[in-house]
Amino acid sequence: MTIQEEFRSRNFSIYGQWLGILCMFLCIALGIANFFHIHPLTIIFSIICLVSGLIIIFIEVPLLLRICPTSSTFDNFIRRFTTNYMRAAIYGIMSLVQWLSIIVQRTSLIAAAVFLLLTSICYAIAGLKGQGFVGSKTLGGQGVAQMIV
Repeated sequence: MTIQEEFRSRNFSIYGQWLGILCMFLCIALGIANFFHIHPLTIIFSIICLVSGLIIIFIEVPLLLRICPTSSTFDNFIRRFTTNYMRAAIYGIMSLVQWLSIIVQRTSLIAAAVFLLLTSICYAIAGLKGQGFVGSKTLGGQGVAQMIV
């Protein structure tokens, strides 16, 4: 299945997964960019955004749990997010944290908050529609995801 066929499938878990990959890049880039602000709470929110991006890498690309040396506690934490509802929840929490950063100072972290929210919505819609989680073949597909679980 090509990327174009994946997007035509109308499976919101695939949309969520691709938005998650976009969120990963945004969180890492914006976390680094906002690290140089003067306000100490903005720096804390940028570190949280950076850590969120690193967590998203392991959630969306499950092959990395096999490749990277991680602790069993971290592996068990990441394995919790195999369903659409759990992924919607983690992205919703990460989005809420970034939305709270606006209280301190308005920065570009709002872009991460918006895309994390969109990803959460896509996974929630997939769950409500009863669509099972389907991993993109480009990012490792179902075979790799099932090897890890």
